[in-house]
Amino acid sequence: MSSLTLWSRRDPFAEFDRVVRRAFGPYFAPATPLSTTRPTGFTPAAEVTRDGDDAVVRVELPGIDVDKDVAVEVDRGRLVVRGERRDEKSEERDGRTLREVRYGSFQRSFALPAHVTADAVTASYDAGVLSVRVAGAHAGAEPRRIAVTSGGEDGKQIAA
Repeated sequence: MSSLTLWSRRDPFAEFDRVVRRAFGPYFAPATPLSTTRPTGFTPAAEVTRDGDDAVVRVELPGIDVDKDVAVEVDRGRLVVRGERRDEKSEERDGRTLREVRYGSFQRSFALPAHVTADAVTASYDAGVLSVRVAGAHAGAEPRRIAVTSGGEDGKQIAA
């Protein structure tokens, strides 16, 4: 007969986090200036959609004080969302805690087209979802067919 322990002081995801960090390096747990605690590798879910010429990035951040704990930046051609979900209710009852909510620092980064500046980016937060709109991200993004010539380098005809 086997036994099952429902309550543990150990973080059930800690070993998995260590394996992922070992395999993929520090990219999955970058240090952030908003946090003085050790990063945990917490990664909020995100989706990127197209709305006309705009790109809309939605990041799930329930239970986070976005005014205090979230930063949205444009840094070297990337949209960066970073912050921290703080565990302010860490009281333990009878010395036992079951945790399924991940706490700690996080960072998500998305490549931007070269023509996008920080002025094109706006952000709002509603019902636990951070929405970041990048105006004009898809402007001029339609594929353009390039004529192919034959007969030599750079389209020059070869003399016979």
